Amino acid sequence: MTISENKIYPRTGDTQIVYLKSVITNDRIKIGDYTMYNDFVHDPREFEKNNVLYHYPINGDRLQIGKFCSIACGAKFLFTSANHAMASLSTYPFPIFFEEWELDVKKITGAWDNKGDIVIGNDVWIGFEAVILSGVTIGDGAIIGTRAVVTKDVPPYTIVGGVPAKPIRKRFSDDVISELSKLQWWDWPENRIKKNIAAIQSGRIEDLE
Repeated sequence: MTISENKIYPRTGDTQIVYLKSVITNDRIKIGDYTMYNDFVHDPREFEKNNVLYHYPINGDRLQIGKFCSIACGAKFLFTSANHAMASLSTYPFPIFFEEWELDVKKITGAWDNKGDIVIGNDVWIGFEAVILSGVTIGDGAIIGTRAVVTKDVPPYTIVGGVPAKPIRKRFSDDVISELSKLQWWDWPENRIKKNIAAIQSGRIEDLE
């Protein structure tokens, strides 16, 4: 059992930050240890309702977020059912209104293009009111800028921003990124992480033990 197991609030007296893993009930949402969400507008415990949108069971798509991620207030994860069928001559979602148009309810998913899962790596920082679209994978250590709209995959340890989000720069040199990808410090035992917190914060990979 980890320190974060079943713990909702990591900071005494602070109800704006939660460990997401402890407040998720949907089995199609998987959250890693220590990943936290801050919300100063709504109750952060209602992340599923307020931040994971158009996530309907009929599609079977999943939201997967790794360990030690930091998710800022208002970040949204927009799933497949927010889409409309682009190959159609009309973007109007006729299959949703199957009763009105006497259509086959079994073909309701024809109303949208299925983009697939959203997969967020470990140690990812998602900025204020950023939007992640269905089908996107964000690599370990990436940073998503404030109000960015992420429509494409983001490589590990890359900073992106804008609408649509585009790469701004890499956080580290290719050698350091390669080494961090091998180390995967987020999977270390808690006592080793605790021992290396100062080294992690120093920004010098050579200080890690």
